[in-house]
This record gives sequence, structure tokens and C-alpha cells, in this order.
Amino acid sequence: MINSTANKQVRRVANLVKKARARREEGLYVVEGLRMCRELSPEQVEILYLSESFLKEEEHRRMTEGFTWEAVADPVMKVMADTQTPQGILALVRRRDWTLEEILGRPGTPLLMVLETVQDPGNLGTILRAGEGAGITGLIMNEGTADIYNPKVIRSTMGSIYRVPFTYVEDLPGACRQIKEKGIRLFAAHLKGSGEYDLQDYTGPCGFLIGNEAKGLTEEAADQADACIRIPMAGQVESLNAAVAASVLMFETARQRRRQ
Repeated sequence: MINSTANKQVRRVANLVKKARARREEGLYVVEGLRMCRELSPEQVEILYLSESFLKEEEHRRMTEGFTWEAVADPVMKVMADTQTPQGILALVRRRDWTLEEILGRPGTPLLMVLETVQDPGNLGTILRAGEGAGITGLIMNEGTADIYNPKVIRSTMGSIYRVPFTYVEDLPGACRQIKEKGIRLFAAHLKGSGEYDLQDYTGPCGFLIGNEAKGLTEEAADQADACIRIPMAGQVESLNAAVAASVLMFETARQRRRQ
């Protein structure tokens, strides 16, 4: 059992929690909590860390079968975890990195979310989680977008991180051109959009461009769209939160496809 916060494994986990660079270099990310750890298989996990109190329950001890694991003292778990009240279980999980080509080659009618510099971890995680519910086939992000392996993003996905393919691209406009070459129409959510979102046809292959929370899409990114659309607002509200706007568009697409 690990009893000291000075232990090198504890320092390693803390580094992975805090630093995107460490996550990239090691090819690992940290998953916390009973619900999300239950979805993991031994092939995905390098090691499980379990608190002393967590291991007191027989059901929890059974979760270790097939996994490499280490017990830690409860105060040590509090140092390793990103949450204020850790549940007593965390995992170092191997990253699954997709390519744009893999995402575009998936079966079914494409429904893509394309994000430009969405920086709030909660927004990113919510888009991924809502995207799974709406049936998106992939999430594409520029390098200015938040790190999808940030622990706050991981928690807000509620497990969708395991199931929805995603990728980062260096050249977002170039990626958009590659997407359009596959016959996928791109719609940009834009305050200056001329078309109302619910008057468009999303039953064919399509994707949505969502921009930065404060600045929206750059002109270069918006120019890649086949159409700029807007979500009409009542009252004095100018625009929606990025995750809410993305969800509205994704579920309108899901509604149209169900009715098709």
C-alpha cells in the first residue's frame, strides 16, 4: 500500500492530472469515479489505484479482477484525485487517438461536430456527451480547443470519451476542405447566419462548425461552411452557450433523421 504522498507514483498521477503535456508524452489520462471506471477493460488500463476504504467492500474488491492495481491510503488518494471528495478509485487509461481519415471512413451517414478553439472543459465534455446521444459519427477539433483528456472534460463526458471518435487537426480549414470532398455539407453556427437552423435539411451527410465561446468562429473557418445558420433568440439574449448551441443543432439533426 502507498502511504506517502511523496511516492513517485503519486507524483506521476498528479502530473498527469495537471499537465496536458505529460498526458501526451505518456499516452495516458486519468479517469476517476466508480461509474466511469466500471466501463473500463483491462486492455484499456495501465493501472488502477484504489483507496483503503474503497477496498473494504467486497463488490469493490471484485472490480480488481484482471487489472493491475495498487492500494493507497485515503489521504494519499485525496492528493492523487482531481475531485474534492474522491470516490476512492482512479485509473490510468491508455489514450485512443483517431485520425481524420478514420473518422471520415466510418459507416453510416456522417454527422460531425467541428470545433474551433472551444476552450471551456465543461463545454467540450458536454458536446461529446450530447453528441453521443444525438448520434454524431465524430468530433474534430483544432489545436486551440481544450485538451479532451483534461480530467474535467473526462468527468463531464460521463463515459462518452470511450465511445465517440475524435481527433485534433493542425489545419482546421484544410480539414474542412477534406470533409467537403467526401460530400459532407458543413453548416456554421454564426450570429450573422442568414438561415434559421430548423429550416435546413440535415438528413444527408453533414457537420456543424462551432466557434470559441467569446469570439465565435474566425472568418477563415466560417468561409469553409456551405451555409451559415443561426438559432433565433427571444428576449435580449444574443447567443447561446457553445455546448447548448451545439446540442440544439445535433438534436435537430437527430429529429430530422428519425422522421426521414
